Amino acid sequence: MPVGAAAAGIDAVERELAMLVRRTRSASRRLAEELHRDVDPTAYSLLVRLSEAGESRPSDLAEHFGVGKPTVGRQLACLEERALVARRPDPDDGRAHIMALTAQRESWVARQRERRQAALCESFAAWSDDELADLARTLARLNDALR
Repeated sequence: MPVGAAAAGIDAVERELAMLVRRTRSASRRLAEELHRDVDPTAYSLLVRLSEAGESRPSDLAEHFGVGKPTVGRQLACLEERALVARRPDPDDGRAHIMALTAQRESWVARQRERRQAALCESFAAWSDDELADLARTLARLNDALR
């Protein structure tokens, strides 16, 4: 257990992470509600990942997010039932399948990402390019440390 300044620093980090997680969940909930009232808020991140990476195996998505395959499978099944993603056989492995955004949802995710980036630009308007680059590097280090 850290002591002194290290303990205070860890306390501050824990507090700020908790706030960031709450705000991120709230934003994801709003986006999911816009998409479909029955979609789990965490499923939005699957749509964004499919938009960024293109079609993917469910196992690759599970690995990317650090969650179990059954969790991703349930979320993808929900998204597929609502025609938000489509499934096709994996040509390299007949037992597996590949998931991709439907064309309609590809454009929806692109619009949502544009809205989010515009909001972030507004939030960070007073930050310099160097400060933003420092934040991005720090967040990358944080993500690596929390794996």
